[in-house]
Amino acid sequence: MASELLDALTILEKEKGISKEVIIDAIEAALISAYKRNFNQAQNVRVDLNRETGAMKVFARKDVVEEVFDQRLEISLEEAKSIYPTYEIGDVVELEVTPKNFGRIAAQTAKQVVTQRVREAERGVIYSEYIDREEDIMTGIVQRLDSKFIYVSLGKIEALLPVNEQMQNERFKPHDRIKVFITKVEKTTKGPQIFVSRTHPGLLKRLFELEVPEIYDGVVEIRSVAREAGDRSKISVHSDLEEVDAVGSCVGPKGQRVQAIVDELKGEKIDIVRWSDDPVIFVSNALSPSKVLDVIVDEEDKATTVIVPDYQLSLAIGKRGQNARLAAKLTGWKIDIKSESEARDQEIYPRGNIEIVDDEEPLFLADDELE
Repeated sequence: MASELLDALTILEKEKGISKEVIIDAIEAALISAYKRNFNQAQNVRVDLNRETGAMKVFARKDVVEEVFDQRLEISLEEAKSIYPTYEIGDVVELEVTPKNFGRIAAQTAKQVVTQRVREAERGVIYSEYIDREEDIMTGIVQRLDSKFIYVSLGKIEALLPVNEQMQNERFKPHDRIKVFITKVEKTTKGPQIFVSRTHPGLLKRLFELEVPEIYDGVVEIRSVAREAGDRSKISVHSDLEEVDAVGSCVGPKGQRVQAIVDELKGEKIDIVRWSDDPVIFVSNALSPSKVLDVIVDEEDKATTVIVPDYQLSLAIGKRGQNARLAAKLTGWKIDIKSESEARDQEIYPRGNIEIVDDEEPLFLADDELE
């Protein structure tokens, strides 16, 4: 058994990357507890596992004293010198006390320690691998569902997709392939636990990185994302290279790139707008598909008043205020939308020779425009 144990530890060190010395130290510590528990001993003992032969021995450690009060822990100077003449008071004498049937207990204890250490090492490897994937996208396979979670296999581990991170328009069944965004990786007593999402704005951003080479290469940058998962989203994009059409790159030939993302998100509508450091341009772009006549900016309160044609007021606000709400999230500016006639009544429009600088209409991608 002894040599087999050492051979097994050598194999584990190569295959699992677990140090043989670390396991041996753990086995020795576990054997001390096993000895005291099984043989009802309160001695101060040391267990030695021979690194060459694998033989295990138990040694009682006793302090050399002038007068012995506890024979389990102390030994007289006279008795110590009979063992080895150079012993002095304060030294520690080690006496072998290995029980005859200690081998069976040692084998069982060693097996438990090795199993535990292998499990801990595997958990550590998995945690190290997935902690680096936080805020990243992965493809998994649905394993099972209950009232709280969808359990998604990511290969080495099963991730949890909570109900509040699921899109309402989606229904999955076991064995479905699914792309998920990793929101959190936690260490627990039972091993790593991974939480994923289908509603996080980061999922949309990562999907564009996968589909649009210009984004992956850094030529086009996603500056902000606003999302109401399963219904509608807006992203703003920008490129420092004048010859690169940031919006066109995201759309792709005949809308193929963005359509792939729309399909993955089960028909979620996506507005792709051009980012600008000028809030007038950026806010007007963000309110696509409505036409904007003017944007009045309040820098102090980071608020804007947007003037739109009367017939486009409902389009600018959107169903249940969704378009305005997403535009505000996308730009980081408060947005108050007024119709042209209301603005004229309040004498805030027109303001003179002020016009929207960007004459290019923002791009709104609806299903019928992608055909």
